[in-house]
Amino acid sequence: MLPSSGSSNGHQQLGPPERRLGLGGSRYRKGSRGSSRESRGGAHHGFRVPERAPPPCTEFDRAYFQSYSHIGIHEEMIKVVVDVGCGTGILSIFCALAGAKRVYAVDASDIAVQANEVVKANNLSDKVIVLHGRVEDVDIEEEVDVIISEWMGYMLLYESMLGSVVTARDRWLKPGGLILPSHATLFMAPVTNSERYSESIDFWRNVYGIDMSAMLPLAKQCAFEEPSVETISGENVLTWPCAVKHVDCYTVTIQELESVTRKYKFASMMQAPLHGFAFWFDVEFSGPANFLTNNYSQSTPGNIASNSHGFNQRKKPKSDDALVLSTAPEDAPTHWQQTLIYFYDPIEVKQDQVIEGSITLSQSKENSRFLNIHLEYASGGRCFVKESVMR
Repeated sequence: MLPSSGSSNGHQQLGPPERRLGLGGSRYRKGSRGSSRESRGGAHHGFRVPERAPPPCTEFDRAYFQSYSHIGIHEEMIKVVVDVGCGTGILSIFCALAGAKRVYAVDASDIAVQANEVVKANNLSDKVIVLHGRVEDVDIEEEVDVIISEWMGYMLLYESMLGSVVTARDRWLKPGGLILPSHATLFMAPVTNSERYSESIDFWRNVYGIDMSAMLPLAKQCAFEEPSVETISGENVLTWPCAVKHVDCYTVTIQELESVTRKYKFASMMQAPLHGFAFWFDVEFSGPANFLTNNYSQSTPGNIASNSHGFNQRKKPKSDDALVLSTAPEDAPTHWQQTLIYFYDPIEVKQDQVIEGSITLSQSKENSRFLNIHLEYASGGRCFVKESVMR
């Protein structure tokens, strides 16, 4: 699910492709792994025998050869990349244009057929190899330097595509290889949204002068039974958010993603009706050793991250080297928007009133791509449970 291009979609400007992926440098055509010099004839012990005196070696020649003595330039020219869930192949093409030696574009859907045509149309068939199949089933006969994937679903974990990235990592990534994005954090916070509630529910109280309040229970069920993907603003958020799950793509396991549980505790910053909870995520692009875990609030005993008021707070990364894509309400909108879990009836909360409970996200047994949500929340001496499925 790649957001549309432009600076308004929540992407930070990443600079030239070669800076983002470390894939700059000269481009090599794909061929056999052995030296091509031995197959051109006139070779003796692997070297070509000159038939006439070679031209003199100039100062420019020596400078040119000296520039290739640094190992870094060779590293830039030999990167092999896997694009997990390549879709139309656009990210694979970006990698090839940035100087990747070879890109394996993998997708299990029939879009792989179109991706292959896109690759051909851009004269990149010698670099981009489209593999139609699941990461679990296709074969790549070499280790890779980089794994890229736009695996993030709504509420980060919906669709369970991260498991395919983990499989690709375990099958093909070289030690010290790069995964982009490298880290992700799912956040949640209580929200108020009277306008949305009024549009969906209050309409039925008086329809052209007719009392249709008997429709309210059904209207609430239709409007709020399942999670809603929509855009809210920072003004809708009642507290600092809580980090539900940190994902390190270099170490996360498939089993770890099957079920995630997090306790939370918030204090409302204002008096307002509490209509539900919003979820969003950040993803970071960095190496395995560069993730600044201290830049996100960590759990204190009892699984409650705290700020100066004793409640949850989110902090932005401080490193200039880390690139972050955020889908937070206060940041520029993306196609992921935010995921809202609404209550059937709002709860009136006062300023500094505590809202606490737990959230469990688990893969559905009906379909592992679905996400089961079990939300427990309590405030003002009242306790509630909300269960829903993101299909």
